[in-house]
Amino acid sequence: MGGSNRKRVLVADEIAAAGVEKLSYAVRVDVRTDIDPRELLKVIPDYHALVVRSRTRVNADVAAAAALLQVIGRAGVGVDNIDLDACKQHSITVVNSPVAASIAVAELTLAMMLSLARSVPLADAEMKRGAWSKKRLKGVELYGKTLGLIAVGRIGTEVARRAIALGMRVIGYDPYLSVDQMRSRNVHAVSMKTLLSTAEYVSIHTPLTDDTHHMIDGPAINSMRDGVRIVCTARGGVIDEAALLTGLESGKVAGAALDVFEIEPPGSSPLVEHPHVIATPHIGSQTHEAQERAGLDVSAEVIAALTGAELRWKVV
Repeated sequence: MGGSNRKRVLVADEIAAAGVEKLSYAVRVDVRTDIDPRELLKVIPDYHALVVRSRTRVNADVAAAAALLQVIGRAGVGVDNIDLDACKQHSITVVNSPVAASIAVAELTLAMMLSLARSVPLADAEMKRGAWSKKRLKGVELYGKTLGLIAVGRIGTEVARRAIALGMRVIGYDPYLSVDQMRSRNVHAVSMKTLLSTAEYVSIHTPLTDDTHHMIDGPAINSMRDGVRIVCTARGGVIDEAALLTGLESGKVAGAALDVFEIEPPGSSPLVEHPHVIATPHIGSQTHEAQERAGLDVSAEVIAALTGAELRWKVV
């Protein structure tokens, strides 16, 4: 694609420079990472492709206005910010980069589990205010504990590998995998009911869908072991945050580590400020390595879609 006939791509959210560079070899690229919804709706008719992360929302109005749009590339995994039905209706292909952040998110999950077990953030805060709280900060070990994985896809599999290396027993629930597939990932397949009643640590790795919205609600939390620790680096909305706060306040839940929230940013809230909650600002994929992989992967997919080449990660 050369000269004035080069197709146009709008990069509406920040991606790695290497990804933008890759795109620019094949298409005309406009980078507007501060674009607001009104301006996006105004300019989208001029573009053949759109690249987003989680900030930009592609709703039905955007899809309808996008007269030339052939493909939307999501740099990352989740596509809950894109109206997939509207994209189908307007023959817009949606692709993502699902493998780029697997290691980064898995490593954050383990960091959160260890931080919960040993109260690392609290210990650091105590030291910074001049306190020596050695006797009060008695933690627990991960060794010998049971980790329950809700969804055992790419990220869940990476978490399982690391947890097993730490001496944990790993069980998992995933309705899309067979017992043999779970076994090949060194995860013992169980029902959701068994997982919730057995696991001392519960780590959630599902996408946000109508089926998974608030799947960890009051009854689910009440069915868990007393003193359970819950980690979520998946998507906000999978956990009913009010129910989780109730579980923390009652002592049913010993601790929670959350990288994602139903409303982001969540602002000041009783959940974020709870002393037994570790909260991070959706940094699961925020490593230099993961961001570069995501940028390169989504750029390659967008170029493939524009040139009619085979797609690796077509969502719709």
